[in-house]
Amino acid sequence: MSSDFEAYEQDFGTLTAEITNKIGRIPKLGGKEKTQLVLNVDKQLEEVRELMEQMDLEVREIPIQSRGMYQSRLKSYKGEMEKLEKDFKRSRIAYSDDVRNELLGEDAGSSESQLMKLSEERAHLLDNTEKLERSSRRLEAGYQIAVETEQVGQEILANLHSDREKIQRSRDRLRETDANLGKSSRILTGMLRSMSMCSKTVVL
Repeated sequence: MSSDFEAYEQDFGTLTAEITNKIGRIPKLGGKEKTQLVLNVDKQLEEVRELMEQMDLEVREIPIQSRGMYQSRLKSYKGEMEKLEKDFKRSRIAYSDDVRNELLGEDAGSSESQLMKLSEERAHLLDNTEKLERSSRRLEAGYQIAVETEQVGQEILANLHSDREKIQRSRDRLRETDANLGKSSRILTGMLRSMSMCSKTVVL
């Protein structure tokens, strides 16, 4: 299991290095180039999230005595992931001086304030979108747990039903055995009485 975790770690390191490099380039771009790079980074961040989920599953499978070390490493990676997401959000609304001047043109005064206002609104929208995405992922995880819990409950009920049937069969066999014992006891008692009567007849 630890070898799988370490393989995921290598993939995590490679992906996050690429993402960090691209995040640094985003503010220097504009138009379609910036949009394409933003979409590319967004896709890679989703891959990192999936890697984190895989690492989390692997940690749960590691023996308890060795789990602590891997949990610490995973916590560190989660912190790095959160920082990347924040940097990415800032880079999407940031512009380098050259790009800003190109966008503003001659009306630098009023246009810059409008751009700043739009940037703030966009940052707010991005933050709300990320919150909705996190809530959606939590709901999906909760639904999965509920489904698994229901499956476990159904298995338990099936086992209880099977055990109940076994107990009922055991009771039936016990009643049958009791009936046979009673019948045997009556036969034996009759035989003993017959033997006793024969003995008295012989004596007479």
